[in-house]
Amino acid sequence: MMPDLGKYADTVLSAYLVSIVLLVVLIAMSLRASRKARADLEQVETRRRG
Repeated sequence: MMPDLGKYADTVLSAYLVSIVLLVVLIAMSLRASRKARADLEQVETRRRG
């Protein structure tokens, strides 16, 4: 199901690869920031209660 890209195949496929890698990195960074924010919030809530 892949279209014939001719002489541009390397360029197009490398652009797809770079895009996928960047998306994975952005998702990983977002998840990491979310975990850190949640941990910080729990720490603040624990201090406030105690």
